Amino acid sequence: MTRLLTTIAMGVVTLAGAPAIAVDAVSQSTLKKRQMIAQVVNCMKKRMSADREISYNAAAKVCKDQVNNRGSNSVSVALVASGSPTKP
Repeated sequence: MTRLLTTIAMGVVTLAGAPAIAVDAVSQSTLKKRQMIAQVVNCMKKRMSADREISYNAAAKVCKDQVNNRGSNSVSVALVASGSPTKP
């Protein structure tokens, strides 16, 4: 009887903790998406105010590419910066 109650209690605890872990994962990806959108919007504002001839779609494409490249380059820049300098 105690084994049955222990098993049920462990099952309830396991199921109760699972949604909390899932919510954290979703909120982190949502936060990253919002940060990326904010970066694209800021880039577009700067680009469109500096150049009145550029279209909205062209500015959006350039800024999205710039934000995506910045995200992929951040890892490589960190790796290069942490390396030791080369001697001539």
